[in-house]
Amino acid sequence: MSTATLSTLLHPIEAGLVALDEASLTRAFTSFTEAAASLECSYIQLQSEVARLRHELEDTNRDLASSLEENHRMRQRLDRILQGLPCGVLVTEGDGRVSLANPETQRLLTTACGLTFDAALPLWIRDLLDRARGSRNEIEYRCGSPEVEWITVRCAQLSPEEGGSSIFILQDVSELKRLQLQHEALSRRQALAEMSTLLAHEIRNPLGSLELFAGLLAESELEEEERTWVGQLQAGLRTLAATVNNVLHFHSEPASGLAPTDLGLWLRSGHEFLRPLAERAGVRMELLQELDGVRVAADRHRLEQVLLNLALNAFRFMPGGGALTIRGYVSSGRGEPIAEVEISDTGAGIVAKDQERIFDPGFTTCPGSPGLGLAVCKTIMEQHRGAIRVEGREGSGTTFKLEFPLTGAKQ
Repeated sequence: MSTATLSTLLHPIEAGLVALDEASLTRAFTSFTEAAASLECSYIQLQSEVARLRHELEDTNRDLASSLEENHRMRQRLDRILQGLPCGVLVTEGDGRVSLANPETQRLLTTACGLTFDAALPLWIRDLLDRARGSRNEIEYRCGSPEVEWITVRCAQLSPEEGGSSIFILQDVSELKRLQLQHEALSRRQALAEMSTLLAHEIRNPLGSLELFAGLLAESELEEEERTWVGQLQAGLRTLAATVNNVLHFHSEPASGLAPTDLGLWLRSGHEFLRPLAERAGVRMELLQELDGVRVAADRHRLEQVLLNLALNAFRFMPGGGALTIRGYVSSGRGEPIAEVEISDTGAGIVAKDQERIFDPGFTTCPGSPGLGLAVCKTIMEQHRGAIRVEGREGSGTTFKLEFPLTGAKQ
């Protein structure tokens, strides 16, 4: 075949291929354009969705940050409350490890129990916590420390989800226990006072009759020996009467009306009343007073009890005899005139450590004495707006000083 003939045959084929390529390209371009447009639309939608999600994430982040800040503030507040609680809070885990302890817990375990808190809990504390865990009530424990004597422990078991953790509440109840003990002591003292007053009243009436008959015997015509016996009887009755009156005066209120009382007359009559007691005790008495006409508002019977108590107290501490001197005078005091009465003995004196306690009810260094005499003296002097003081040292005798504010001048 010639070349001309081959060219004639290929020309239509080439023309068809060119036409086919242009159509394919057109369709491909059209498809590409449509895909690009769709992709652009999807991209725009994606950008919009991303923007929306970004806004939502920012809102969520803001809410989360606000929540975290609120939680932080709440935790700080709860921590401050926990730190400031007046009771101890102790949290232990299932393995016995302490996971939380506020300052009050550390103070109680350190001060009251002598525990170094950084150390592991000792066995006796773990036993105490176990007892509290097994009880619905508070467990009391006496620490024995002067700062914190008593504590209570109460357990609040947490939920099972907490892994067996337990929270314990510890409280210092030392003051409450002291108040309870004081209340019990006061109740016992009140009951004793009621019984003592009842007995004293029952004894007082027949005692008064005995004193009356003893006085009649003393005034009758008796032999010297018999008169001595009657004097001893009178002294014993007066001592017994003083004890009864101490009980009554200690547990009763003073009469509302105080009458003007001549202190000089009070001292002279008291001196005469005490003479039989002094003779029986072998004590020489001396009265040196300048208070005649000096008057104070007083209950004379109660003042007589003061003088009697101080004299009997002196006689007890001069078992081998001695001297009792009563002095009365007016002094300037603390810038205002006061009447002073001194009762001095030559006994063994008072030990320094006892001087602050001798006016306490029940305190005595003399066997067989109820320890009310000096307490009654202090009570009566305070009821008369006066005061009583003691001076002296061991081995050099004792002086009691009574001070009365004056309501009238010496006449």
